[in-house]
Amino acid sequence: MKIVILGAGGRLGAALMREYRGKYDIAGFNHAELDLANLDDVRGKLGAMNFDVLINAAAFTNVDACETERDRAFRINAEAPGILAEICNEKDAKLIHFSTDYVFDGEKRAPYTEKDPANTISAYGESKLAGEKNVLAAEDGNLVVRVSWVFGPDRPSFIDAMIKRAQQDEKIDAISDKFSTPTYTHDIAHMLPQFFDRGVAGGILHFANAGKCTWQEYAQWALDCCRDAGISLKGKTVGALKLSEMTNWVARRPVYSVLSTAKYTDLTGTAPRAWRDAVADYITRFYSKK
Repeated sequence: MKIVILGAGGRLGAALMREYRGKYDIAGFNHAELDLANLDDVRGKLGAMNFDVLINAAAFTNVDACETERDRAFRINAEAPGILAEICNEKDAKLIHFSTDYVFDGEKRAPYTEKDPANTISAYGESKLAGEKNVLAAEDGNLVVRVSWVFGPDRPSFIDAMIKRAQQDEKIDAISDKFSTPTYTHDIAHMLPQFFDRGVAGGILHFANAGKCTWQEYAQWALDCCRDAGISLKGKTVGALKLSEMTNWVARRPVYSVLSTAKYTDLTGTAPRAWRDAVADYITRFYSKK
């Protein structure tokens, strides 16, 4: 099976490259090699290739910058995925496209299912939702995987920033009134091959580690895991910040964007592991060695 991965230099794309290299015939493009903002380049480079599965892990993910660069956001997050879907149709290949919990407004206060109507409150969310629609309109066998709070070893994420701060400072804090669920890139890479076959149903699928937390709880657990692993920290307790204190943010964020993974469990017969277990595994693997 020939697989092409876009966003191969990113946090998720790099994890997919590492997991699948040696198992499949893999080709990857990082941002420098293929910029989704250059639609002609996308058509030219991918149109000239043969593949069975195209995984799009590339996106314009700077939530605040999307507000001021709407055209770029929609070109990368909405138009380009539509073109990827067209290319896959021509090759009878499957497109797996990654999306986000930010397609929801956060008003529900209970885990969002795939059937819940999306309602965006930011240009980022709006552009990603448009991309989902373009992918699914082209071919109902294509798969859109929504993920949240993605973390992993290939590019620093929120918890890496928190750990770094705790190594340098005694006082650290994080938002205590915004809820979602971390998603470990290793777990995404492990579960995804079940959906490579074009005959496997497409549509929208939510995947995240199990449970929910605030950024404060997430950061505190990461520091606790570091302590248990014998990693030296100056800061040991994460203080609470309110979402309303983030006055430098341009875009609105959903207050509650926990994704229900019930559909994934029904389809596969397995449930994602708890977010605390995934974070502990990550820290044991990648911080204990440092």
